Amino acid sequence: MELTKYLPLTETTYYILLSLLEPAHGYIMMQKVEQLSNQKVKIAAGTMYGAIENLLKQQLIQAVESTDKRRKTYVITEKGKDVLQLDCERMKHIVNVTEKLLSPIGGIEDV
Repeated sequence: MELTKYLPLTETTYYILLSLLEPAHGYIMMQKVEQLSNQKVKIAAGTMYGAIENLLKQQLIQAVESTDKRRKTYVITEKGKDVLQLDCERMKHIVNVTEKLLSPIGGIEDV
């Protein structure tokens, strides 16, 4: 399966997937995204539920059983974890290249 077709993840999607390393419902996910992003990413309810639908279709998350019958609970899938890891590696590369190029002794030939 070619996972790179899901890349790059948007910042919002990245944080949503991170928030689902433990099962959570939409409101908890919204709170976790804010916390993980140091309050830089805030997701409105409509945006969150649209993102959930897309992630379910892509099979990056799945619904799980919950004791709270009023709310649906979700968790990241193994496929979702693989995509998250790939995007993390992609961003690490970007940061490494940028740091090398911006350093006083760096240059394009060093990358």
